[in-house]
Amino acid sequence: MEQGIKDLIEVSQFYGKQKDYVLAGGGNTSYKNDKYIWIKASGFALATIEENGFAKLDRSILAEVHTKQYSDDVLKREDEIVKDLMKSRVEPEKGQRPSVETSLHNLIDYSLVVHTHSTKVNGLMCSNQAAEKTAELFGDDVLYIGYEDPGYILFKVIEKEIIRFRKEKGKEPAVIFLQNHGVFVGGNSIEEIHAAYNEIDAKLDAAYGEEPLNDALPVHASADKIIPAIRMMVSGDGLKTVQLANSTILNKYLQKENQQAISLPFTPDGIVYANSSYLYVDFKDDVAAFLTDVKAGIENYQSEKGKLPKVIFASGMGVIVMADHAEGAGILVDVVTDHCRIAQFADSFGGQHPMSKAQIEFIESWEVEQYRSKISLGATAGRVDRKIIIVTGGAQGFGAGIVEELMQHGANVVIADLNAEKGQEFATELNTVKRKNKALFVKADVSNADSVNNLVFETVINFGGLDAFISNAGILRAGGLDEMTPETFELMTKVNYSAYFICSKYASAVMKLQNQFKPDHFADIIQINSKSGLKGSNKNFAYAGGKFGGIGLTQSFALELMPSRIKVNSICPGNFFDGPLWADPENGLFVQYLRAGKVPGAKTIEDVKRFYEAQVPAGRGCTPLDVMRAIFYVMEQEYETGQAVPVTGGQNMLK
Repeated sequence: MEQGIKDLIEVSQFYGKQKDYVLAGGGNTSYKNDKYIWIKASGFALATIEENGFAKLDRSILAEVHTKQYSDDVLKREDEIVKDLMKSRVEPEKGQRPSVETSLHNLIDYSLVVHTHSTKVNGLMCSNQAAEKTAELFGDDVLYIGYEDPGYILFKVIEKEIIRFRKEKGKEPAVIFLQNHGVFVGGNSIEEIHAAYNEIDAKLDAAYGEEPLNDALPVHASADKIIPAIRMMVSGDGLKTVQLANSTILNKYLQKENQQAISLPFTPDGIVYANSSYLYVDFKDDVAAFLTDVKAGIENYQSEKGKLPKVIFASGMGVIVMADHAEGAGILVDVVTDHCRIAQFADSFGGQHPMSKAQIEFIESWEVEQYRSKISLGATAGRVDRKIIIVTGGAQGFGAGIVEELMQHGANVVIADLNAEKGQEFATELNTVKRKNKALFVKADVSNADSVNNLVFETVINFGGLDAFISNAGILRAGGLDEMTPETFELMTKVNYSAYFICSKYASAVMKLQNQFKPDHFADIIQINSKSGLKGSNKNFAYAGGKFGGIGLTQSFALELMPSRIKVNSICPGNFFDGPLWADPENGLFVQYLRAGKVPGAKTIEDVKRFYEAQVPAGRGCTPLDVMRAIFYVMEQEYETGQAVPVTGGQNMLK
């Protein structure tokens, strides 16, 4: 890899990881030598881009765009240019689609070019005084380009201005400001790029003054009675992820007197990610009235624009964003926050200057931007694609295995566990994998009603609802009547039996609300039970009793909840010998059973393990994948409820 490409990767990731410069798939970067140009391909994020994220183009073929005559029809012309860009690729077999701004990068006579949609820059570029203040702050060593539609026309305007600049100044412009768009910075080294951006930021910071802190604010306590309903309203063609957000800056523009300032888009990216307009609804502490207003607003929006809204500014509630997946919802929160920050910065330069109606219509109909929107906010895939699922006891053991499988199959998963350190670490690890679904950790005590209520609430405001609750958390303390204390028996009953009731109570409330607004939507409550719930267990009565009781709850809940299309089933695994429940060297079941003398003649932990393996016709312990296959079964079918499904390798058979 030549040094220029290494520099390109480094500078791309540097600016791509900073939301003040780049959001989602926005911005682009390039490196060129005399023969080739490497430019970010569509669908790759600058924050994580590597060499394979850059399309390599032949500059001699690309130069034909400068002189070729294209159609006078705007959309046809842009399509012709895209085809010419694709033709200039050196490695077409990679299927990369070069940035539509490739010709601009090729035009600028610096080896490195970094184009960003800097929030601070756009505070100036999207203001009423953009031209005059750019000249006042930066002088005539920069280029300022008034708004032109992206693509060929913008390229030709910039080409003309660069040629003029070269003739007048005898040098290449290193900084090009674009109204309602962003900034291009060129340099022949990373240091030159950084120096230019640092100078821009310093001058803008001096003009803006200190930006107010943007702190997270609490959302309304009624959110869990509202957000799941809205999610169902917009999930006609597939489940959506809905997120409720609030912060200092968002709250400012949730106020009706400030909403005019953000009512129109400032940049093409705003349209690509969040549509050209938001929906505005007032929440006045009346849940039913608010949902009626939201439903009417969504229907009117869809009728007028032929698409669903992506953002609802709900004064008194927060900002509600709706996307096909969790990554898309997170992007929308960032985009809306950026939009509000731009509006606030623009107040320093005579107020906001949004895009015009004609400019908006061009972006909405432009195939290039439709493609960007599709690849950035598109759907995922998998057996639980886009479902929202809570797994209690999800930080380790069976629970962690279940979480991993659900993530691989497209679900948004909430890991609920008492072990905050391990749970947060696990969620972070899962989210480092590039995928559109997300994991969230919430510390929860399943035996405490307030804690479970908070767990469900956090799930709703982060993902929008709840499609499956997997009650997996449990504890086991072995012992016969002589050894078992009332305190231990009570603790085990509280965690293994009572907690299942608490979890089902709060989970079913959200699920019933979803069914009210989408009657064909099924949800699942799944208890991870045990083979000990199917057959008594010697010197293990406290555990077996709780599990027997759990199946009784499953059958009773199933009868009550099936009218709301909530299926309730228990999965009864055999022994997970490799998990911490059994194999923990200090307090695992192998150790406990050895101490309790549960296995006659056993002298070592290995003796105990061999004893239990010998009881399984399959000759091995149960695994998370075995359990997951049963979970998939009960979730995918729509007819069975109230069942206890054994996953025991033949050790326990239904009669």
